[in-house]
Amino acid sequence: MSDDGTRDPAEGAAWSGSEGARAFAAVEAATDWLLGYPFVFRALSRRHIGAGAVLVDYGCGPGKVADHAARLLGARVIGVDTSPEMLALARATATAVAEFHLVEGGRTAGLADGSADAVMCNHVLASLPDEEAVRSVFTEVRRLLRPGGPFVLLSTDPDCGGGEYASLRIGGAGTVHTPGQGLTVRLRRTDGSWQEVRNHAWPVGALPGLLERAGFRDVLQERPTVEEAERVADPDLVRGRPWTAERERPPLLVTTASAA
Repeated sequence: MSDDGTRDPAEGAAWSGSEGARAFAAVEAATDWLLGYPFVFRALSRRHIGAGAVLVDYGCGPGKVADHAARLLGARVIGVDTSPEMLALARATATAVAEFHLVEGGRTAGLADGSADAVMCNHVLASLPDEEAVRSVFTEVRRLLRPGGPFVLLSTDPDCGGGEYASLRIGGAGTVHTPGQGLTVRLRRTDGSWQEVRNHAWPVGALPGLLERAGFRDVLQERPTVEEAERVADPDLVRGRPWTAERERPPLLVTTASAA
């Protein structure tokens, strides 16, 4: 519910429709820009994803991260999403992204097998209710990747509940979640208010097996820290807040794998 007692457009739904797309675009995501996206970009850079490479952003949403990746890495970035409304918003604002494609029935329209040198996927797992849905996404990502290409996945640790993160509140303290279990997440908007959404939990330990069964190998997981972010994130962002909860228990996970 919003502060005035009315129901938010995206509450209880995974950012569906045009109202959901606009609501998602209004999320601040400060914690993600500190401990998430810079480390996704670093992982891609370490795998030599730059000028001349094709990078697919699977679940690109309103395109902000895809646009930043294109400008930072110099790669040809392609945004794909299951939501036509998200893609419409991205086309209007993410001007550095080369092209956009709709995912229909689990398959990305207009992209051939092995057409991507790398794929990144940021916070898509939270909208997936069961292992079948996760396997479907991972299988499509594997189809898009050339053999050996890197897949970089950013997700939230659902068991980091109770921390007062700068832009994120996850469930309740001390809760241990099972794969796909529903949980409530609160996200800070750019106007300082908070939006409540219903997500699905995907514990850290569940991801390697799911990736391997979908045709990936060499799975690595890292939990970025504020100390590491001081070297890779925007210096103004790092200095702008104390990041107390982020220092105590970093809530984000970057998982990297290679297409077998």
